[in-house]
Amino acid sequence: MSNSSDPGWGWFEKAMSEEITGEAGEDVPARFARCFSGVDGEAALSHLAEMTLARPLGANAHNGILRHLEGQRYLVSYIMGLVRQGREGK
Repeated sequence: MSNSSDPGWGWFEKAMSEEITGEAGEDVPARFARCFSGVDGEAALSHLAEMTLARPLGANAHNGILRHLEGQRYLVSYIMGLVRQGREGK
């Protein structure tokens, strides 16, 4: 049973505060920046953003659809953040 003062999200804060590295200690943001570089990479990121971040749902959208889209939006935002970090060298 978990402690009532820790709702179970401590691992998330710890993971987000550490430097992001892959299995071999390589810089993950730099890898994402390389994957999404050039015209094709920009087109792929633009397509992902258009499908998720710029996609409105109607007022009668079911809860499951809203949750699914929010998960997609989080993932696309995360990828775009990694690409930005990799390009800036952070």
